[in-house]
Amino acid sequence: MRTSRKQNRFMGGILRQMLIVSLIIAPLSVAAAQQQKKAPAKDSVTGTYQGTAKNNAQDVIQLTLELTEKDGAMSGMIRSDHGDFTITGGSHKGEDVTLEFNAGGPTGTINLKFADDKLSGTWSAGDDGGPVDVKKVAGQEQTKEKS
Repeated sequence: MRTSRKQNRFMGGILRQMLIVSLIIAPLSVAAAQQQKKAPAKDSVTGTYQGTAKNNAQDVIQLTLELTEKDGAMSGMIRSDHGDFTITGGSHKGEDVTLEFNAGGPTGTINLKFADDKLSGTWSAGDDGGPVDVKKVAGQEQTKEKS
């Protein structure tokens, strides 16, 4: 009889330890799953960005980037004081974003760094180019759907 009491205490101790470990691991697993769901949206550059660019003559150009990212490939539109340009290619890897656009002759390129819903870098098309700084505009997509 003593042996069975020892076995019962031993098994009860193991079950208690397993329960404690389960109570610790379960919330951590839920938190990790929630972070994984949120991470892709935060890391995606899809959205509308507004800001400015400058050219070689130091003219300030009002700029809107309408970006769509799918599997790291970029598409969309560039709207500016100097016209609208179709994004014909590009990529997003880590914090680096590259956009290629049809500049009505030479292919244009914008090389950017993505951080905190901002894109900053440089653009070039033929002999022209300069800095670019834009920030993501919240709710812009909803406004377009209602129009």
